[in-house]
Amino acid sequence: MFCVYILYSEKLDIYYTGSTGNLEDRVKRHNRGGSKFTKTGIPWKLVYQKEFPTKSDAYKAELFIKSQKSRSYIENLI
Repeated sequence: MFCVYILYSEKLDIYYTGSTGNLEDRVKRHNRGGSKFTKTGIPWKLVYQKEFPTKSDAYKAELFIKSQKSRSYIENLI
């Protein structure tokens, strides 16, 4: 299974949206500073996840969420 996820950083007061096939490992990598964008927001807290049968479906959902460009959309989703 693949999933789309949303992380929240209290430190920066921002959300980060992504998709992955291994959510637990991906969140750990974000919190170890494994991504240039998320490095400054550590610690990240998982606030949303939704599973999809294919990588393509999860990626499409990620792009849709990002295309909304709306904090209120994300907060309503959560």
